[in-house]
Amino acid sequence: MSVRRFMINSRSIRNGYASFDGDLFNHMVRVLRLGTGAAVTMVDERGAEYQGRIDQVDREWVVVKVDSLQETPEQAAGPRLTICQALPKGEKTELILQKGTELGACDFWLFGGRRSVARVRDDQRAPKLERWNRIASEAARQCGRRSIPEVRWFQSAVEAADASDHDLKLLLWEGERTQRLKDALAGHAAPASAIVAIGPEGGLDPLEVRHFSRHGFLPVSLGERILRTETAALAITAILQYIWEEI
Repeated sequence: MSVRRFMINSRSIRNGYASFDGDLFNHMVRVLRLGTGAAVTMVDERGAEYQGRIDQVDREWVVVKVDSLQETPEQAAGPRLTICQALPKGEKTELILQKGTELGACDFWLFGGRRSVARVRDDQRAPKLERWNRIASEAARQCGRRSIPEVRWFQSAVEAADASDHDLKLLLWEGERTQRLKDALAGHAAPASAIVAIGPEGGLDPLEVRHFSRHGFLPVSLGERILRTETAALAITAILQYIWEEI
């Protein structure tokens, strides 16, 4: 029987023991029905990997005794890739986070686009961020990653563009007619970090395009086809990972 693997927060570990309640407790004890003595692998947000065995199961808590720790973080072969995505409708956000994590995106910046139909009220920000990060964490666990992508929220494209200090900045824009992605990258060595900005279903507003451009984002096209926002996000992630030999 294979050893179960769980994504955790390093703050859960104290004095050689890790303790959990809530969703992780439910998954370990009520869904997987793991009991005392069961071997588990735990990976924290830094990529450190812990081997241990369940030491105690209470009505609402499970305690794991840590037997060993491997602190060497997961090393990506290519640049650290950030997907800067205008908030899409419905379950598209979840799809982008799940599949983007599987494809190797290092983090996700979600922002409120001028043409985004979906909105995030101030009172929704914290619970939505918690849920989005949980989705990325679960996707990392399922695909065997040792690092957990972080999901951040920005109120607007202006805030997201201002925050970027990546070595390579790309703007995936359906209005770009001359500069294709492969031409923009031709002859350039892989950067240490890269970010790709992507609009919502209605595309980027011209003001957003100008603001990203002023902050060094290079508008590029994937060709003549107009892709859905979730398709575009996953397509460019896979393409860049292939070019930079992560895939």
